[in-house]
Amino acid sequence: MATRTLKKTAWDRVRLARDPGRPHVRDFIAGIFTDFEELHGDRLVNDDPAMVAGFGTLDGMHVLVLGHNKGASVEENMASNFGMVNPDGYRKAMRLAALAERFHNPIVTFVDTPGAYPGREAEERGQAEAIAKSLEFFAAVKTPVVVVVTGEGGSGGALAIAVGDRVLMMENAVYSVISPEGCAGILWRDGAKAPEAAEALKITAADLMSLGAIDEIVKEPAGGAQKNPAAAIANVKKAVVAALRGLVKVPLDELVANRYKKLRAYNPPGKDS
Repeated sequence: MATRTLKKTAWDRVRLARDPGRPHVRDFIAGIFTDFEELHGDRLVNDDPAMVAGFGTLDGMHVLVLGHNKGASVEENMASNFGMVNPDGYRKAMRLAALAERFHNPIVTFVDTPGAYPGREAEERGQAEAIAKSLEFFAAVKTPVVVVVTGEGGSGGALAIAVGDRVLMMENAVYSVISPEGCAGILWRDGAKAPEAAEALKITAADLMSLGAIDEIVKEPAGGAQKNPAAAIANVKKAVVAALRGLVKVPLDELVANRYKKLRAYNPPGKDS
């Protein structure tokens, strides 16, 4: 008798996106890029380990790599605030993106964060301003930008490095303005309703593809990326290379104009702007 495969719910995807065995940014860097050289510091305050940044080579192209760093161990989790970036991290990203623009290097970003760091010091150092500046900067940067949502895409903390010409999303990643638990707490004052909130938020790759918020879904191995990280990383590499190869052919002024139109058109297909 054949076994029926049950369709994954939005909450199933959330749990897979948060699986600690899922590839993290340093796994993607090691599996996709060669000659990677990490750079540090925002030249204003300090270096934020929650934001990994550096230059590497991909399919013969010199590119800037940016990504949220959750860490692969408890020690790394704590050191990087579980991938929750401080203002210094966003400013580091912008500093190096300006360098990439100057030398005509494409940018690849890896998004995986519950959200921006909500601590007092982050607010005192201008968390909201840093995110807003990052959105403005990446909307206009004159070089191709490819975004990959690999795990959690949480609110403005994710969006700050997720403005790009092509937005890819792994099959079991999630991307939302708020976590399901946060949404459930606001709407129903009951965090136990997070699964219902996940469905309502439309946070899965399939949902966001239908809404026109992302451009491509990257398939994962059966059971999720944590079951076969090497295969998952290979799929991401293939998708990123294909996206970049198309974008580098577009004149820069046209590229930026198209990016702006893309941002202004974020609404369900067939709906008025």
